[in-house]
Amino acid sequence: MKDLSNMIQNLVLWYQKNARVLPWREKHCAYGVWVSEIMLQQTRVEAVKEYYVRFLEELPTVKHLAEVSDEKLLKLWQGLGYYNRAKNLKKAAIQIMEQYCGEIPNDYNKLLQLKGIGEYTAGAISSIAFGQQIAAIDGNVLRVMTRLYTDEREITDKALKKEYKESIEAILNHTNPNIFNQALMELGATICLPNGMPKCEQCPIKQYCKAYEKNNVLEFPHKATKKQRRIENRMMFFILCQNKLALHKREEKGLLSNLWELPNALTDKTNTEQLLQWGINYTDIKDIGKAKHIFTHIEWHMKGYFINANSFENTSDFIWVTQSDLQQKYALPSAFREYVIKGWNMT
Repeated sequence: MKDLSNMIQNLVLWYQKNARVLPWREKHCAYGVWVSEIMLQQTRVEAVKEYYVRFLEELPTVKHLAEVSDEKLLKLWQGLGYYNRAKNLKKAAIQIMEQYCGEIPNDYNKLLQLKGIGEYTAGAISSIAFGQQIAAIDGNVLRVMTRLYTDEREITDKALKKEYKESIEAILNHTNPNIFNQALMELGATICLPNGMPKCEQCPIKQYCKAYEKNNVLEFPHKATKKQRRIENRMMFFILCQNKLALHKREEKGLLSNLWELPNALTDKTNTEQLLQWGINYTDIKDIGKAKHIFTHIEWHMKGYFINANSFENTSDFIWVTQSDLQQKYALPSAFREYVIKGWNMT
């Protein structure tokens, strides 16, 4: 018990001295914690800072989020990727307005019923905003724990996560849940790093770490082999007609659902055949280079074309927008951004 008490104290003192200054740590309100945790999923902290500040300036309350137009919401999110996170934020905000009069519930199980909120996010909100003794276990925390105990199980093992949740919640009986959960996450994010980069000599709890003692830190955590991504070869078209750019809205389900995109197609046709199918009459076509974009399960290998069109037929699936409107109103996923920049530079 003394070792546990010392470990907790070491970690908490280290965090209080070394915690990064982050905008969502200024106030531990439930709304700010929720928005920040959703933004931080699969996104680097440095990338999130600016987005978080702008998002809360534009949408400072649950009510603002519930009532925002989809176009404005996605424009605020543009560049963060994984747009379903933003869509689910709005859906959850609507739930909160309808079921809880705009107040984020301080009940872990009720939080889990909200769209897009899983165990980790519910735990983070419960402990950081409401001071409840609930663990918040993300990949950083799992990495720390598996190294502490040289746990041979795969990191995706549900039993492993359940056991660590129980262990951490037992620890939370002896300390401030808000501080301890953040300290554990901060340790994983800044010291107990993955991919050959851990800073073990700077770790405040290294004397309690079995992997450090055995000098095999890099062997943990154990991960299952990832499936290879499916590769799609696609043509991207920057189609300009009378100084307006063609945009297409993706289908409501699937990858990048319901988002605007540059017209594009698989390479089972030639570029001229595809333009003919769309009813685009053009005076000029230029190559604007190759690019690659990686999604979770799919990899796009792209070749881009600048199309100077003089007329179009049968293009009810397209809208035509000015450069100013594109910048101010329409959210384009980052997969298309390089071609948009190159295209405008060619005009």
